[in-house]
Amino acid sequence: MPIAKRRLQLIAGALLVVAAMTAAYVAAQPAQDNEPVIKITAKKFEYTPHDVQLKKGVPVILELTTQDVFMGFNAPDLGVRADMVPGKTVRVRVVPAKLGKVEFLCDVFCGSGHEEMSGLITVVD
Repeated sequence: MPIAKRRLQLIAGALLVVAAMTAAYVAAQPAQDNEPVIKITAKKFEYTPHDVQLKKGVPVILELTTQDVFMGFNAPDLGVRADMVPGKTVRVRVVPAKLGKVEFLCDVFCGSGHEEMSGLITVVD
């Protein structure tokens, strides 16, 4: 492989790593007193609420709990992923950057209805 092409690949890879680390840092910032909290509860095989509306650029804390079994919460388009353990509450900070609809889903197999377990986040102005 030519050196110039390899160097370009290394630079592109490094930029992706920096972008991912920056997104993780922003998402990991502690909640402020004035940031709204949205509670999302999971149980076989649904999330409540199923539909969530967020404002673009406005930080919010998603407070995640599960009522019965170990589950996952994954909103790939928002860069959010969390494990949900029965009896524990997980808090994730989200700052939506783009308008539109974002699907969230359970990414830990939780039984026969797992494939249909999802919800929708709508990001508005």
